[in-house]
Amino acid sequence: KGVIASSTGLLLRKIGFKVTSIKIDPYLNIDAGTMSPFEHGEVFILDDGGEADLDLGNYERFIDVSLGRDNNITTGKIYQKVIQSEREGKYLGKTVQVVPHVCDAIQDWVETVAKRPNSPDGEEPDICIIE
Repeated sequence: KGVIASSTGLLLRKIGFKVTSIKIDPYLNIDAGTMSPFEHGEVFILDDGGEADLDLGNYERFIDVSLGRDNNITTGKIYQKVIQSEREGKYLGKTVQVVPHVCDAIQDWVETVAKRPNSPDGEEPDICIIE
């Protein structure tokens, strides 16, 4: 999947599109840094210090961009964000649930990161490939 996503991004870039990528992993870990390489594979260290799945390294090399820790979404990061928002009172006393709060957090994260400039020209990407 990662090589297919990277290759698709390269083809789109070659025909003139600005491309970015997001990897979504279902595990509850915040990042890949503490995961066993025997179970998960090697960790890729991003320019901002984020520890992510090696697929993000492939994305960077294939589509010639610099990605950050926010380009790797995990269930753990989403739950952490939702719980932090609840603790800060952002849900105004509502019962926090998977639907709609977790689903909204995922959508907000993707929409924000998909628009984040990641190339030297500083322009917003045209396309975001999500694996």
